Amino acid sequence: MTASLFFSGVVNFLLGGLLGAMGGLFGIGGGLIAIPVLGYLYGMDQQLAQGTSLVMIVPNVVIAFWRYKQRNKIEWSTAAMMCAPAVVATYFSARLATAIDARSLHFCFAVFMAVLALYYLWTLLRRSPAVVRPVVLGRRWIPFVGLSAGASAGFFSVGGAIVAVPLLTAFFGMTQTAAQGLGLAMVTPGTLVALWTYAHAGHVDWAVGIPMALGGVLSISWGVALAHHLPERRLRILFCGALLLLSVWMMVGG
Repeated sequence: MTASLFFSGVVNFLLGGLLGAMGGLFGIGGGLIAIPVLGYLYGMDQQLAQGTSLVMIVPNVVIAFWRYKQRNKIEWSTAAMMCAPAVVATYFSARLATAIDARSLHFCFAVFMAVLALYYLWTLLRRSPAVVRPVVLGRRWIPFVGLSAGASAGFFSVGGAIVAVPLLTAFFGMTQTAAQGLGLAMVTPGTLVALWTYAHAGHVDWAVGIPMALGGVLSISWGVALAHHLPERRLRILFCGALLLLSVWMMVGG
């Protein structure tokens, strides 16, 4: 029995390492890929897969925020305007996700993956930015970014920063670096709230999640380093294509 548990722990550790490296390599995808993988390999329903993936996502988000904070300035007043509504939205959307039918959540997640893949394919394939006057909204609209990102993070366990960063750059005139810093500042407490909510509802497999988290923490930097030595744009296009195929498979066969 002990040998079996040890072997399972090693397998989960290696799986987390692979997913962490993928997250670092593609910039998106560690937690996004973990959810369907957990469903396929372990037969987890959608809620359990999302809750377990959060065990791996939380330390990566915390480490990323800590490293970013060391090297960059964060506008704390703006971060607070996003963080408060994001945490509230994360909690209630996570409560909803743990209560609805697992198959319905499964289908919604597949659609979410497809939309993300199409968006990133569009940003990667367009030859040059459209020459249009950017829409710059006032700071009073910042809380709505937090609401949107928090709802995504709670309902799907992923996507908070993925939603926030494009909104901040497109509608608030922020640079990519500033948007990423605010996204991390907002996502860090929200991710902890999401994990607590899923765990409270009994939708976390700690025996799988903890070894995966350890593997992911150790490997994500390797993925980032590898991304600087490979044709990253082509890899991301292939990755988005894989997301599309995976989302279609989840819709049809899930």
